[in-house]
Amino acid sequence: MGIFSRRPAAALALLAVIIPILAACGGQAPAAPEVIRETVVVVQTAEPVRETVVVEQTVVTEAEAPAAAEPYTTPHPILSDVRVRQGIAYCTNRPELIASVYPFLDEAQQQALLMDTNLPQGHWALATEGITTYPFDPERGAALLEEAGWTLEEGAAVRTNADGEPLSLSFTTTNAQFRQTWSAVFIQQMAACGVEIIPTYAPASWWFGSSTGLRRRDFELGAFAWVGEADPSVTTLYACNQIPLASNNWNGQNYMGWCNETASRAIIAAGNTLDREERIEQFKIFQQEFTKDMVSLPLFNRSEASAASNRVVNFKVDSTEYYTANIEEWELTDGDTVVIGFTQEPATMWGLIESSAVQRTAAFLIGTPASTQYSYDFQPKGLAALSTIESGAATNEDVEVSEGDTVWTVDGEAVPLAPGVTVVNAAGETVEYESGTVTMKQLSVTDTWVEGITWEDGEPLKAADFELAYKINCDPDSGAVSLTYCQSIASFETIDDTSYTVTFHPGAQWPTYFTGAGLGAYPSHQVLSDGRILADVPAAEWQNLPEITERPLSNGPYILESWEKGQTMTFRANPNYFKGEPPIKTVIIKFIADTNQAVAQLLTGEVDVVGKETLGAGAEVQTVLDAAAAGDIQAYLSASPTWEHIDFNLFTK
Repeated sequence: MGIFSRRPAAALALLAVIIPILAACGGQAPAAPEVIRETVVVVQTAEPVRETVVVEQTVVTEAEAPAAAEPYTTPHPILSDVRVRQGIAYCTNRPELIASVYPFLDEAQQQALLMDTNLPQGHWALATEGITTYPFDPERGAALLEEAGWTLEEGAAVRTNADGEPLSLSFTTTNAQFRQTWSAVFIQQMAACGVEIIPTYAPASWWFGSSTGLRRRDFELGAFAWVGEADPSVTTLYACNQIPLASNNWNGQNYMGWCNETASRAIIAAGNTLDREERIEQFKIFQQEFTKDMVSLPLFNRSEASAASNRVVNFKVDSTEYYTANIEEWELTDGDTVVIGFTQEPATMWGLIESSAVQRTAAFLIGTPASTQYSYDFQPKGLAALSTIESGAATNEDVEVSEGDTVWTVDGEAVPLAPGVTVVNAAGETVEYESGTVTMKQLSVTDTWVEGITWEDGEPLKAADFELAYKINCDPDSGAVSLTYCQSIASFETIDDTSYTVTFHPGAQWPTYFTGAGLGAYPSHQVLSDGRILADVPAAEWQNLPEITERPLSNGPYILESWEKGQTMTFRANPNYFKGEPPIKTVIIKFIADTNQAVAQLLTGEVDVVGKETLGAGAEVQTVLDAAAAGDIQAYLSASPTWEHIDFNLFTK
């Protein structure tokens, strides 16, 4: 709504976008009076380096085992065993999954989509040495499952353990046809290895909801997509302190419950330095641990297609930005209404608690982001200019800190400096504090927004709007996906109605600081239907405010006029948009049952745009490509940073 932030705390993002982005959990805890505690030992083989994982098991008495204090702290009886997770990985024929949804790509193009880590082929931070790879090897997968105690009796279809319990797991994903297609193949592959998969194809509104599905870790195997960005700021996805639990109000996006201290420190360090070479090294360490532990099985990058009718002019498709990011530049050769087809409906328009592709695509209609990210780079939009150190808009000074001062640790936490606390000093060295003073880097960023941004009611943007966003987005009661970014902020001070300065705790070094260090803006003046002023409403109530979730005030190119749930969202041109009223006067987002119907309506002219978040893959993509070749429509096939994966929930309720 309004100005929206793309900071790490809010975006995974999306961007976690997710297509995100997200049944039943569980199984029963082991009844035996002993617990298997795993230690993973890495044995490096000869070049090329690959890692062999040896699992050492120690039996401890029930009394020695920590008691489960709350939901999702009890190890999953099946998935907590790394051998099971690795066995599933080896039993997965990922090239076959890719071929199931991209039959129109040749073998080389399909192979280029295959992923071994959380980063796509060709990414500047992708590690190629020391990672554990999982080529399709069902015999090796079966051997690991056997070793873990899951045997396949003669004539049986499903493996069982010594107690006769079946190797049966629930699998949850969205009801999008794309995922139903490849997951059907995955289920067959698991059956061939003796693993029973029970699928649930849930509505995206539940899977990616603010208090359901992924946010409550309500799954065993969960499939969805993360949308990569120009910079892989993924701390909220994998750090130990980003595991959502009831005790932390479900903050964080580490839905697997994975805590690998080496990986956690590396991913935090990679996101907390401005030195790219150091970041590459830390990302490598993370990817080595990530692939070894096999907590999330990377499947493939999506090859995305977007299509539009020939009457739409200036339709812009890009690998790392949403196609509606330039919607104010669209024009029509005839008429004044454009219809966009979605097969998934946003759960809410409040991006703080939902970061799905459909939500982000719609958000560009009513909000002005600080910056855009075309072609794996950044461009100012709401900002007058990127807030770089080189331009003088930001500083990264050496400061002296001593015991009691709040600092940002190597674990990505704001704590008082005390003996035993580990930080990175100004020289880039990791040091454990003992006494005295330490010199650390302190980043301070001043964002200056363009003049003339107003809300749809004509009220100009002002300092109080930025202050309200900082207050609400950083309140634990808001239901934010993560508070990590907020916790790194030492102070937020407005300068005037278009500028503010964000100063971070010593040690916090956000690599994309220059793209907008703030947290967006909310219309502090807005009078709600119950008579209250928005600025006076406690954060805990915002998730239930229609003015936030269903009809947010716009300062973007369009105004959300109506939302008929399950049917349409109707937007009209904003006459108070700072760049001028857009040429297209009405935009309708139409919710369509499935992708095939959306494509059919595109070809008949009932729908003007079917974007990459909707089009998916398979026969429907071939249909639009053929139609484009015939000159009937325009279609664009592009490599995507969005990647499909299957998460393993390591714990149960």
